[in-house]
Amino acid sequence: MNSMLYILVLLASVVVDIVPFIGPPAWIVMVFFQIRYDLNIWMVLVTGVVGSGMGRYLYSKYIYLLSKRFIKPKKNEDMQFLGARLANKSWKVQLFVFVYTLVPLPSTPLFTVAGCSKIKTLNLLPAFFAGKFISDAIMVFTGHYVSVNIDSIVHGLLTWNVLAGTLIGILLIFLFLFIDWRKLLEEKKFAMNFNIWNKV
Repeated sequence: MNSMLYILVLLASVVVDIVPFIGPPAWIVMVFFQIRYDLNIWMVLVTGVVGSGMGRYLYSKYIYLLSKRFIKPKKNEDMQFLGARLANKSWKVQLFVFVYTLVPLPSTPLFTVAGCSKIKTLNLLPAFFAGKFISDAIMVFTGHYVSVNIDSIVHGLLTWNVLAGTLIGILLIFLFLFIDWRKLLEEKKFAMNFNIWNKV
């Protein structure tokens, strides 16, 4: 029975991280299952983080198809230019991904750029897993400590922290989409372009 619950943790983490920004972060799913079913906290963390990585990987694969259909070619070229920086296998890129996943920011923008630019997302996953495991461990252990029953977890799905995280995620996605990255990185000039959508 417990093994099935860990599989549910894995699948639920995949689901919440395969979508751009709708739904709770994966750590809330982990806290929910851990407290509701009194699961081993370390097993929950491992299965949850693996599921989160799988979800983000799958997201990065399908977001390219959406960007190709709905975003103008010029903007896609801009995203590919930015993604080329992430495609570098240097320790600086790995450190950036690691630190980014340590802080309480949605990882959606990171994988949006990776997906739209069609870089090998697998190269980002080791640093993602390391940072995600640490940050999610903090959240899961904190959630385990402060939560006394299932009602507090359910109510926690709509806390200001979750709503703020969702809004920040949306804002970061828009920044990644509307900033002219080629001009910023090559000419050191900040510019925004809102005319990026294809006519459907």
